[in-house]
Amino acid sequence: MAASKDEAPIRIRKYANRRLYNTASSSYVTLADLAQLVRDGVEFTVEDAKSGEDLTRATLTQIIVDEEQNGANLLPVSLLRQIISMYRDNMGWMLPAYLEQSMEWFGANQEAMRREVERAYGPGLPFGSLDDIGKRNLALFEQSMRFWNPFAAVKPEPEETPSDAGSELRAMRSEIARMQERLDALAGKRDE
Repeated sequence: MAASKDEAPIRIRKYANRRLYNTASSSYVTLADLAQLVRDGVEFTVEDAKSGEDLTRATLTQIIVDEEQNGANLLPVSLLRQIISMYRDNMGWMLPAYLEQSMEWFGANQEAMRREVERAYGPGLPFGSLDDIGKRNLALFEQSMRFWNPFAAVKPEPEETPSDAGSELRAMRSEIARMQERLDALAGKRDE
């Protein structure tokens, strides 16, 4: 149902009672329906039914807020704080283009990254490893944000307690052992 590039986006009208009306299907829709349109790659705009004002950005933001409140937790609190701080920063005008380029790169490389992770770890992904990758990616993003806003206060990293270090070391040893077992199993298959 995705509109071709030559077709105009679907018009969604928002009424004073906050109801959303899809003019293409002649039916009322919910934010969840609009989220599914986004996932399906369907372009749409949202406009105030009375004034015609473009409400697309606010509606997409509301979809993100709803997803976060429903437990998606895709956006870390530290990232949200950094984005908010950029609203009053004189370098904030660069952020939209930077985020857009970053998301385009991520989308273009997402399938390749997924294949590499599956190649390295097999189809049963160890979620601890993905969590570590996510933490590293967030740290890189935060470093990039500091590059765009070098005068922002830098929070000191929390000191690692011995118990944290010990549990992290145990987790790393466990992960190495799982990887070694996987390598041994692969080596055994090749010898047969």
